Amino acid sequence: MIKEMSTIDKLLEGVEVEWKMLGEVATITIGEFVHQNNQDKSDEFPVYNGGIGPTGYYKNFNNTGDKIIVSARGANAGFVNRISKPYWAGNSCYSIGIKDVTSLNWLFVYYFLKGNENKLIGSQQKGSIPSVSKGQMEKIPIPIPPLSVQKEIVRILDTFTELTAELTAELTAELTARKKQYNFYREQLLNFDTTTKGTKNTKEVVWKTLGEICDVFTGGEAPLNCIKGDTPNNIYKFPIYGNGADIYGYSDTYRIDKDAVTISSIGANTGTIYYRKAFFTPIIRLKVVIPKNQDILPRYLFHYLNSITISSKSSSVPNMNASDVKKILIPIPSLEEQARIVSILDTFDTLTTSISEGLPKEIELRKKQYEYYREHLLTFDDHQHV
Repeated sequence: MIKEMSTIDKLLEGVEVEWKMLGEVATITIGEFVHQNNQDKSDEFPVYNGGIGPTGYYKNFNNTGDKIIVSARGANAGFVNRISKPYWAGNSCYSIGIKDVTSLNWLFVYYFLKGNENKLIGSQQKGSIPSVSKGQMEKIPIPIPPLSVQKEIVRILDTFTELTAELTAELTAELTARKKQYNFYREQLLNFDTTTKGTKNTKEVVWKTLGEICDVFTGGEAPLNCIKGDTPNNIYKFPIYGNGADIYGYSDTYRIDKDAVTISSIGANTGTIYYRKAFFTPIIRLKVVIPKNQDILPRYLFHYLNSITISSKSSSVPNMNASDVKKILIPIPSLEEQARIVSILDTFDTLTTSISEGLPKEIELRKKQYEYYREHLLTFDDHQHV
């Protein structure tokens, strides 16, 4: 990084920069409304309006590409994007085209505006629909260093953009492969055949309902003595779990003193399974399942329940009660076989979780690195006041 920064500093050393308003160096036009009924996903040209991505596709285009677009209205008013191919700009989309391409690189302007995107969004005109006016756009001051410097800055930032995209694609592909691998082995290991025929797992098992082999508890209200958030302290150190993946908070007491499986029992998360270590408190919308004896391993129970679809009652709000949970059938092989299954699936689960957690962290790191270089490359003096 030190070497790269030295190269960038040398690039910008002694560079003379002229500042002009965006309206002086670019044309800013608002698009034209095209009804959704006239759009079709099979059409060729993307339609852009006030959002981050295309709102649809249309058979015609009203811009030839190599343009910067800015959302004019809506929650994302001020969002900056670039379009290289022909597209249709809707009536909530500004298209910015450079007047003199021999002195100003359109991608250089894009990166500068993107670097000031948060300021632009922060300057939205308030009302029933947030907006950014054409007048605001025209008054944005744009730095104009020599064209050779502009092109080199674009090259550097394009490289960072491509590297970030490649990294994201590679990590996402790796995560997808690990999930498929995990699901394959889980299917093979946990798909027991009650007739002991076919290609399924033919290990000897006993089928029982959860109600026969487990105690099922329903979560209640959050403890009075608790702190919300994901940070415990010396007093409030026992986690409180609700319907989702996140921790609701911490308490100085606990209700469950054994390792357990929890099942979300109401709302969109109904049927979602989590494994929870001992000493925690479940709150409303959560069912807790704990083996009654040592004939079944809690971790095996977790993997099996995760391998099946747990349906909810037909209702406007999906839900399930304790009696529904108790009716779920569970195959119970020997403890030795359960431990073998757990060992294999835990390995894949650890790999998948590691990638799942590492992916956003790595992408965020690359994003910060990219933004750091962009700011350094595009900070010429104190005139940046979008």
